[in-house]
Amino acid sequence: MTTETVRRWRKPPFIRNPVLRYGLLVGSIAYVWWGLSTLPFDWPRIQEGLPRAIRMMQGAFPPSFERSNLLINGFVESIQIAVLATVVGVLISIPVAFMASRNLAPRPVYLAGRAIIILARSFHPVIVAILFVKAVGFGPLAGILTLVVYSLGFVAKLLAERIEEIDWGQVEAMKAAGAGYFTTLIYAVFPQIMPRQIGLSIYQLDSNLRASAVVGVVGAGGIGATLMNAFKRYDYDFAFAITLLIIGVILLSEAFSGYVRRKLS
Repeated sequence: MTTETVRRWRKPPFIRNPVLRYGLLVGSIAYVWWGLSTLPFDWPRIQEGLPRAIRMMQGAFPPSFERSNLLINGFVESIQIAVLATVVGVLISIPVAFMASRNLAPRPVYLAGRAIIILARSFHPVIVAILFVKAVGFGPLAGILTLVVYSLGFVAKLLAERIEEIDWGQVEAMKAAGAGYFTTLIYAVFPQIMPRQIGLSIYQLDSNLRASAVVGVVGAGGIGATLMNAFKRYDYDFAFAITLLIIGVILLSEAFSGYVRRKLS
């Protein structure tokens, strides 16, 4: 006869201990009060901004789709930026992921791979976009380079973690048969990580499509640049039309990427 072990949820220490529980509560309240009291909020400026925001929202209705050529050109450029950045970023992230895998790479190579991933993940895409805009000028090239770095940090990290979780028995079997390093990677490692690689690539394409609209605000091309120019010209109805179209495209992209990931899982 077999018996099943019933797992019961146990309260964490800070919940079981009343001193820690109430100390955490008091500390959180004190920190919020300290933050609100020390940050330089310009309350008169905020009061003036509320009516201005209301007038801006009133000027945004109804949305104007008259300049549809600018909308189409902006979105085509954003899609081109996202696709190119995803392809290049994923291709670069694959060798970096193998470098950053503790079970496959020597320690110096492993440390170098992890350093590349940490560096790529250290900065927000907007900051990276500003740096590339300063380096290569305004336009889609800055956006592509920004999203390549963004893709590298995300895909390489998750792919490296998947490589470290592979079934090592297949690798040992290939080595016992006399297979070389690259042959072992192709026939023992790649088949195990390929579903995760495809899923990450699709997810990153979806993420890059969203990010391309954000980095465009700082001059890195795409629909974000069109949106920023609309705000500069006070064309709030056109800006609202761009915003609605961005939301629609992102929803379609999210639905498609979710469908593909479910089929792969």
